[in-house]
Parts: sequence; structure tokens; C-alpha cells
Amino acid sequence: MKKGYMYILECSDGSYYTGSTTNLELRLQQHQSGEGANHTKKRLPVTLVYYEEYSRIDEAFYREKQVQGWSRKKKEALINGNSQLLPQLAVAYRDLKSSGGFENINGGFESLNHQEDTVSSRTSDTVSLSASDAVTVPLPEALEGSDKETLEDTVTPSKNECK
Repeated sequence: MKKGYMYILECSDGSYYTGSTTNLELRLQQHQSGEGANHTKKRLPVTLVYYEEYSRIDEAFYREKQVQGWSRKKKEALINGNSQLLPQLAVAYRDLKSSGGFENINGGFESLNHQEDTVSSRTSDTVSLSASDAVTVPLPEALEGSDKETLEDTVTPSKNECK
């Protein structure tokens, strides 16, 4: 299987585009010429700000999907090499609110008026989770040499997701 790359581009409007490819140089040329994704062709020029190399393209694709789900601040921590910030940037606002620790993150959320979401009934084939359960999403084996524990995402369900 071919090696692959996960990459992050910064677009002319300041937005980020995350993708994966087997040929990084060719893919960057495609983006710059407007042959890339719709997001980038409307925001030219683009600049490569980060990439990771993997021994297999499926690993790069897996990582692309993981990073695409991250917040802007978390992507910027990755781009700037601040991997120690990744775990705390993975914490959702709803988790901070319930633990009372939100005043120390991002200048505070005290003034936000957040209402609890309502939960529709779920079918019996769903998995039951308690608010203390955490799910760790493993990273590809290609990251063995890096600080894998720092890069893993831990997802803790909110009380609304527990049934």
C-alpha cells in the first residue's frame, strides 16, 4: 500500500482545510490551481501549514477525519507544535460547565446563556453510558514514535448522551 499524508492548508480567508493524499506535492498544485476541493478553490491562494507522513494512505485518511472534527484552537495547537495543549482543547464546553472549570479556559464562559439540550427517546439497541465513562480513540500505528498519549482524543459523553 502507498504511503500517505495528512495535511492542513490555510486559505486566504484564514480558514483551515484538512485533507489526505498519496502525493502531497501534486495535491498542493491541484489546490493552488483551483482543481482541489470546493472549499479551497473559493479561497485561493492556500498555504501548507502542517502535514504528517504515514506508511499507508488509510492511516493518513483516518488521521484526516480525526483532525477535521477538531476545533480551530486545537488545530492551531497541532500546527504550532503545542501537543501538550491537545488534551485540554478536546474538552467540550458542556463538560466544563458541569465541572465548574470553565472560567479558566479561553477567557471564561461566564456570560454565556446555555440551555440544556432535550434528548429524544432512544431505541433499545443503543449502548448505555454513564457520565463518568470515557472513550479513547486510538491513533494509527504510524504514530508509535510520537507522544501518542498526548495526541489521543478522549471523549466523555455528556449527561444528555447517557440513557
